[in-house]
Amino acid sequence: MRGFDAAYCFGAYEGVLRDLIHVYKYGKVMTLARPLGRLLRDAMPREEAFDAIVPVPLHWRRRWQRGFNQSDLLATELARNCGIPVLRALRRVRWTGVQAGLSNQSRRRNVAAAFRCPGRRKVAGKRLLLIDDVMTTGSTAAACASALKRAGAARVVLLALARVDRRMTAVTAQPEVSVWRN
Repeated sequence: MRGFDAAYCFGAYEGVLRDLIHVYKYGKVMTLARPLGRLLRDAMPREEAFDAIVPVPLHWRRRWQRGFNQSDLLATELARNCGIPVLRALRRVRWTGVQAGLSNQSRRRNVAAAFRCPGRRKVAGKRLLLIDDVMTTGSTAAACASALKRAGAARVVLLALARVDRRMTAVTAQPEVSVWRN
């Protein structure tokens, strides 16, 4: 099963944007969800319409450790800015450990079968905007999108704050909206 249909992000995972995401996620500064949510709004594809916003879920253990789900807070802010409802359609059913430091293949294996969509009727035929903070290889988003599509979603588009480009070594000065299509 194919993963997401397209991916959009606000900017590169570097510099100020990387620092903000780190403070938000690991420093637990949840008030950053509001300005970061506005960045997501600015990166939203204008040529597409969505029926619902779906945050990438955390495993209950990770959520307990962190105290919040950063993607869920971002999705809530984006919904507030755009008037699109949040649909918590996915469950992380398997502990996957940390993705950082893993190869592309290991990342795909790590998240394989980690997500389920228990409410099939909620997503059937819908155009969904999947929200995450950072996209590295796209493995997590692809696993989430596959679960949503197995449940009947018509289209799944990823929107992330930042994109890690492992091929790049140069630092860009200003974030720009980027697009990837499958």
